[in-house]
Amino acid sequence: MDLTGLKIEDLPVIFRRDDRALLEEMVRAAVDMTRRYFGRTISLYAPLYISNYCQNECVYCGFHASHVDMPRSKLTLEQIDRECAALASTGIRSCLILTGESRLHSPPAYIREAVIIAGRYFPYVALEVYPLEEKEYRDLYLAGVDGVTLYQETYDRQRYDELHLAGPKKNYDYRIDAPDRIARAGIRQISMGALLGLTDWHEDVMRLFEHVRSLEKKYPGVEFGLAFPRLRRVADDEHNYFEVSDREMVKIIAAARLVFPRAGISISTRETPVFRDRIIGLGITKMSAGSSTRVGGYIESKTDYEDGQFQVFDPRSFDEVKAMLIKKGFDPVVTDWRNIVNI
Repeated sequence: MDLTGLKIEDLPVIFRRDDRALLEEMVRAAVDMTRRYFGRTISLYAPLYISNYCQNECVYCGFHASHVDMPRSKLTLEQIDRECAALASTGIRSCLILTGESRLHSPPAYIREAVIIAGRYFPYVALEVYPLEEKEYRDLYLAGVDGVTLYQETYDRQRYDELHLAGPKKNYDYRIDAPDRIARAGIRQISMGALLGLTDWHEDVMRLFEHVRSLEKKYPGVEFGLAFPRLRRVADDEHNYFEVSDREMVKIIAAARLVFPRAGISISTRETPVFRDRIIGLGITKMSAGSSTRVGGYIESKTDYEDGQFQVFDPRSFDEVKAMLIKKGFDPVVTDWRNIVNI
């Protein structure tokens, strides 16, 4: 099989085959393709949580609305400024602003002000917030948003309904149509993914790839990225999920690189340092470093995560991650773009 010309329709057979030789061939081809298009550069970024209020009942998430023991907080604009300053002081130059999914507590106007503040500290500002209307995305784009991350969570409609008990997020169609609204608004970079483990990963990854491919054809000027976070069970969640092994993760990331040669692929701090260090050369082009999933986490510098969205399994600082990359022969990049005015 010519793996350099791998097509989405080839994947069902490849995903179901337990063939070590094929997997090794995929890995070699993915490494070669990554070097061809990206060299040895790895872009570093960090999430910045400004609110953890949520109106949704997603059973797998630590922020879900009925989690009564979750301390809720929302940063003031002054606190956002201080948090940005603290994060920027670590050396990070790319931030991903996150909120819980509550339009009531984190309205678009609040998010817009946060973007403007972050733009004073970071050349690249992205968002991971609840789905918005096209005009709202456009307003945020004009305020300085460079990219948006939005996960469908699972493409299995029935499973989606089972796991999202209540709240705006229960509307499957509104969420799945959001990348179209983001692209039409003019935003240049869209990162997409599925939360692996909610259902059979074979089906979710296939549907994700099909979704991204269709968007590429409709919006050729937009850069699409991919991420494959694995589910980390929160304390009060007793639902049954699907195991995704390290070996399966290798197959997923290799396939993503071969099907989407130019796509950026991120690796989450949901993964352990050992796994992150080993998977980098396979196809990863972007990784978080020195991350906190807590609101106000960079100023407070707490190491526990009882009020984070999920537990960070790679707690290394920005400097430690950067040193690891250099030691392994990679080129850590914090700024490979320049500020332009969005119009």
